[in-house]
Amino acid sequence: MKLKKSDTVLIISGDDRAKKGKIIKVIPSKQKIVVEGVSIQRRHQRPKKEGEKGQIVEKPAPISASNAKLICPRCQKPTMISRKIMQNKKRRVCKKCNQMID
Repeated sequence: MKLKKSDTVLIISGDDRAKKGKIIKVIPSKQKIVVEGVSIQRRHQRPKKEGEKGQIVEKPAPISASNAKLICPRCQKPTMISRKIMQNKKRRVCKKCNQMID
């Protein structure tokens, strides 16, 4: 999977199209990512103790990694990622500016 935790991404399809956000969690086995502020689900929670009030809890739901494009930290453009082998390690490289992405 080419996207990593704490990458900034642009959502390219779905209800949250054109929103930007930071990746909170990556689920490589399902090819999904969780982006903060995108795909928010609301869940009604019952009161646990007597006298407490119920509440609505909001949390971001996972989306497909194919619906997001990485925003290059150097050129600030949404880009595809290629991989190059440098110093016996695979490195991520921006296809627009050809700079290495950490």
